[in-house]
Order: sequence, then structure tokens, then C-alpha cells
Amino acid sequence: MRVHFIAIGGSIMHNLAIALAQKGFIVSGSDDHIYEPSRTNLAREGLLPKPGWYPEHITPDIDAVVIGMHAKADNPELLKAQEIGIKIYSYPEFIYEQTREKVRVVIGGSHGKTTITSIIMHVLKSIGRDFDYLVGAKLDEFQYMVRLTKDAPIAIIEGDEYLASPIDQRPKFHLYKPNIALISGIAWDHVNAFPTFEKYVDQFRLFIKHIEPKGTLVYNKEDKKLQEIVLEDQSKINKHGYRTPEYTINKGVTYIHTAAGDIPLQVFGRHNLSNIAAAFTVCDWLGVSREAFYNAIRNFRGASRRLEYVASDDDSVVYQDFAHTPSKLKASIHALKEQFPNKELVAIVELHTYSSLSEAYLNEYKDTMQEAEYPAVFINQEALKQKNAEAITTDTLKKAFNQPDLIYFNNITSIGEYLSQMDPEGKNLLLMSSGNYGGVNLVNYADKFLVKPAKGQA
Repeated sequence: MRVHFIAIGGSIMHNLAIALAQKGFIVSGSDDHIYEPSRTNLAREGLLPKPGWYPEHITPDIDAVVIGMHAKADNPELLKAQEIGIKIYSYPEFIYEQTREKVRVVIGGSHGKTTITSIIMHVLKSIGRDFDYLVGAKLDEFQYMVRLTKDAPIAIIEGDEYLASPIDQRPKFHLYKPNIALISGIAWDHVNAFPTFEKYVDQFRLFIKHIEPKGTLVYNKEDKKLQEIVLEDQSKINKHGYRTPEYTINKGVTYIHTAAGDIPLQVFGRHNLSNIAAAFTVCDWLGVSREAFYNAIRNFRGASRRLEYVASDDDSVVYQDFAHTPSKLKASIHALKEQFPNKELVAIVELHTYSSLSEAYLNEYKDTMQEAEYPAVFINQEALKQKNAEAITTDTLKKAFNQPDLIYFNNITSIGEYLSQMDPEGKNLLLMSSGNYGGVNLVNYADKFLVKPAKGQA
């Protein structure tokens, strides 16, 4: 089968292209800009295209075109494919076609999707189960973010609720038709696509209705809105709720309490313990024994950029986190304060997406940084200019966050200067973003915070 990818450079798109090539498909692609790590990964597999769009490359011998969100609806290659009559897929549609005969496990929810998916993958790998997967972050245990094979009986899929493609405005997770579905919780996100909270919640109502007949829904019983829509749903499926397990923290290590005894973990934070409970419930439905799950979870180190360790010295530690919603921001700050109760917390969040800066959505951030002794927000003004957006004022942010002591950084340099001047003794640093702080290596920020010149030295 010959497949062409329009906007092949996307994080999932290029991983899917590589997975299909490894499966034996003939794969080609195009993009106007391809950044790292996509560029290196595609080049390694011999799939890196020349930059640009080339409609002359769209020929009738192509069996399918997969289009990514980076492409526009008037993309010249897309128009040519439509003219010829080639079948066009969004990537979730294509993933479904490739996993039709497998047990599809789809992990949805406003937060925790990547971590829950990675825990399930970690456990299945540890016990030798064969499975395909799609996960939204690079995991240390797996070379790529997508695997598709002929024989694996299970497909573990992270189900994003954002739109499928520029010509398909359905949320991605509606297209997978899961046999086992999980919803970790509901907190308003993607405000540009779902301008009200209720419109956003409706996507989860529809997700439940897309579960295969006699399938299973695993859901977080501690989320009141989610509990409400599960109770109102009349689908003929199994429904299994989970709760955060009991736990203690002893000398900086979190232990979950189980019937088999206390299990030490390498991750921490109440939201991560909820993620573990979610993954446990899914693994139970997949036939994984409790003993096998608990043995495997001891060694789980977390997903990339999910409360990930960056650096430390004898007194302080620096973490980074993918905090893309107000609820996740609040949960991550609470996790650091709970794990290190005797340390003050310097918390800096980059508000990365334009949609998160709308007045209606900014108000969702109220009180999310109250536990941080040194709260700060970074908004890249260059990004705002590129979108022709109005500048955000300090007063606007302080009001939205309900945080009079909030510090506002509107350029990269000011963050480094702030951290360089701060005494790190008795403090930890948490850097949060769904972006990349303007491309700065966060180790540089960690060094500015941790490494100070000796007294008497300039």
C-alpha cells in the first residue's frame, strides 16, 4: 500500500509515517517546515522530504493520503488529491483502519492522558505482552511514539479531544471507536475549538457513545462533571469507576497502600497517583494480575515533561511539567508542595497557546498558583505579535490569577535574570509550559537558579 503524508513533520504524523514504513508500506510525505526531532527521525528512516508542497507528486497510484492539522484546507497537494479522488484520512481515521481487528484501548480526558497511556505501555512491556500504540510524548522505553504491526492483538491509543484535521472538525478521540475507553477527568481546554465549557463537555458525552457495544468505560469517580455525564449516559456498556489510592510520603518517597503492602514509587503527586489507579483499572480489564502491575509500577519513572526532574544540588531541585490547563497547573504546584513541604516553591508557567489568553479562559486560572511562594507567568511577546494579538498587561494577569504578588515576564532574558538573582537555598523551581519557553534549554534556567558564584566572586 502506498501512503502520502501532507504535513509529515508533525509529532504524531512523522511517527505514524515511520511506523507504516516499518510495517512495509510505501511512504512519502511533504511539509513546508520540519523541526527537530521530526527532521532527524525522518532522515534516519529515509523519509525526510524536500521542503515545500508539490502537487505534481500526488499521482493516482497513491492509495491513501493522510493530512495533518498543520496543513490548510487549500493546501495544493490536498486539492490535487481531492481532484483525483484519492481517499483522504486524518491520522486518527487511519489509525482506526489499521487497528480495526484489535482490542482498542483509548485513553481520553483533559489531563493525564500521556501518563496513563505510558503506564499501561510500561506494564504491558514489563510482562511481555505484544501491543501496538500511539502516545503523545517520547518515552524512554520506546523508540517512537507510534507502533503498528500485523499481529499485535491490542492497540493502546492516547485519545486527544482536539480536531482531527483541517477538513475534519471532529475531535480525534471520536474516531477510534474503543473497546475499552478511559476518561481521566474534564477541565475546559481547546477554547478556540470549543468556546464554552458545555460544548467541550459535549465532546466527552459523544466519546462515550462511540464506545463499541458491550465495551467498557473506565472513569474517574472523583470528577463531579464526569460522574454526572456517566450517570446520564444510557449506552449498553460496562462502566467502572476508580479513585485515587491511599498513600503516604516518607523521606521524599511516595508509597501507595495496597492489599499486598506499601509500594514505593518513583513518581509523586496526587494526580499521578490517580493516573496509576486509572492504568491499574485498564490493565485489570486486559487481564494483568495485581502482582504483575505492582511489580512493574515500582520502576515507572514518568513520561517526558510530566513532572520531570531537570537538575538539583544538595538543597534544591528543579522540575519541568507539561501544564496545558489551569487544573493541571494547580495540581502540579500542589504535588511539589506536598512532596517537599519544607521548601518554598518558585513556579513559572508559560501561557503558550493564544486560546489560553482569551479573557474568558484566563479567568479559569483563578487561584491556581496560590500554593507557590514565588508565582510567575511568562508570555512570549514575539508569539503574540505573530498572531496580531494585543499585549497582556500585568494587572490583567494578577486579576485573572487572583494573585497580587504574581510576576510577569514578557521576554526570555528577564526569566534568566530573575533566576540568577534569586537565592535558591530552601527553594525548589518548577517550570511549566505546553510550549518550549521560546526554545531555551531548561537546563540553562536550572543552572541560573542553582549555580551561584561563590561569595566574594563576581
